[in-house]
Amino acid sequence: MLQIDLWKRVLIWAAVAVGLLLALPNLFYEHVETHNDAVAAIEARGGEATPELAAEAAMWPDWMPSSLVNLGLDLRGGAHLLAEVQVGDVYESRMEALWPEVRDVLRDERDVVGTIRLQPSAPDALRVRLSQPEGMSRALEVVGGLARPVGAAAGAGAQDLEVRAEGDELVVTLSEAEKRATDDRTVRQALEIIRRRIDEVGTREPTIQRQGADRILIQVPGVGSAAELKEIIGTTAQLTFHPVVSRNADPDQPPGIGNETLPSMDQEGVFYTVESAPVVTGDQLVDAQPSFDENGRPAVTFRFNPTGARAFGDYTAANIGNPFAIVLDDEVISAPVIQSHIPGGSGIITGNFTVEESTNLAVLLRAGALPAGLDFLEERTIGPELGADSIEAGRIATIVAFAAVLAFMGLSYGRFGLFANVALILNIALVFGLLSLIGATLTLPGIAGIVLTVGMAVDANVLVFERIREELRTARGPSRAIQLGYEKALSAIVDANLTTFITAVILYVMGSGPVRGFAITLGLGILTSVFTAIFVTRLLIVMWFERRRPRTLEV
Repeated sequence: MLQIDLWKRVLIWAAVAVGLLLALPNLFYEHVETHNDAVAAIEARGGEATPELAAEAAMWPDWMPSSLVNLGLDLRGGAHLLAEVQVGDVYESRMEALWPEVRDVLRDERDVVGTIRLQPSAPDALRVRLSQPEGMSRALEVVGGLARPVGAAAGAGAQDLEVRAEGDELVVTLSEAEKRATDDRTVRQALEIIRRRIDEVGTREPTIQRQGADRILIQVPGVGSAAELKEIIGTTAQLTFHPVVSRNADPDQPPGIGNETLPSMDQEGVFYTVESAPVVTGDQLVDAQPSFDENGRPAVTFRFNPTGARAFGDYTAANIGNPFAIVLDDEVISAPVIQSHIPGGSGIITGNFTVEESTNLAVLLRAGALPAGLDFLEERTIGPELGADSIEAGRIATIVAFAAVLAFMGLSYGRFGLFANVALILNIALVFGLLSLIGATLTLPGIAGIVLTVGMAVDANVLVFERIREELRTARGPSRAIQLGYEKALSAIVDANLTTFITAVILYVMGSGPVRGFAITLGLGILTSVFTAIFVTRLLIVMWFERRRPRTLEV
């Protein structure tokens, strides 16, 4: 006998209703998207809403679901970049930061090594000339003591520094193991910082992934151009604090070993000579926020972590009355004179900023400094017109596939085919509901997965209906034939869809980008098609059968 308990019926229709409700916002995409953007802007302003934002937020009811299927780069348009991380830049900064330590340990051995002088060298090396070369063995010993184990599994047991003598010069370089570890660490750090910068701007569903040893793929839907994306991620935002050697320096004169000449950011023609080795760097910042100075001008407040706060405090205590340069990307923002000890590890950056500039600077500092420069090997801008064409092509393909399947099922299985068609329509709605729920990104391959789901969704119904036909040929009654048709087809349905679902999982785990988009829609489509075939179509047939009680079936 055909029988489905009431609680099961309620559960099935409840699941369908929830799926339809989750999919509903996609029918009003622009209104819901505007609503979501306005709500996010209001939250960012601490709950304060302008009349424009309030009007935009009211474009969709707050009590309704507002999650949308995000459109990928090929559908929405946007920017595509392939960047190469200049890992060699890190070697130079590492050597510059190492010089004060080398200088201090050698000064303690002045009686043995004599006076020391930093010599010009390659960016990835540090050369120090000793006035008493006979003390070289002691110099190698104390400088070698600065070496630390390489912080990576691949370099287990190796030291990060190599120290050797070349005549009267002591040469310090990074070991090969440390270079490999540094390269990997630099690319990982750049990847994370790029992701944080793009997230700060509020773009939707960016694709940011590593390619090869030192390349990063960046795809951001909705960005106007590749140039705009480069502006977001290309600024290094390297904040450092340096002792000032002299102001109004001559840029044409060599600054001296261990020093560098930098221009003022807001005073044209003014240059500062500062010590190359910073006292504190932006890596030790834990927060940066747009603010205003005592005169009401836009500024940026910052706060260091305990290590940076200690170094900042110690330096300010020992150098009261001396200027201190705040440097952003090789430009001096300001060079205030230290008036007193600053123990709290916080401060303020002032300059000729606009409110927008101070906000952007705070975002960049908060996201962190890129550890190395980026060389953009490939850049493409995909216009929204191309995305619209892709959407239209995908829509036509889906409609054609949908119409063909509906016609086939209706002509082949009559009334039962119509039940399967209703379930198929619900199946597509459930797919979009699930995509909206998980915040998935729909791409052209994703649309292909949906089209494939349309074809596969009726496979389970075909298996069931053919089984019912076979049972009717054995002169069984309609009720028993339907019951046995579902029971005997169940194992074939599960086996066929399980193998395809495993394939979708493998594609998702092993693939990336568009392949994952295809795998997600295919996997979700399998789940919803099995649900609609086994439960929804069966419930429709049972409800019809209970009402009509036919003596014969036409399947």
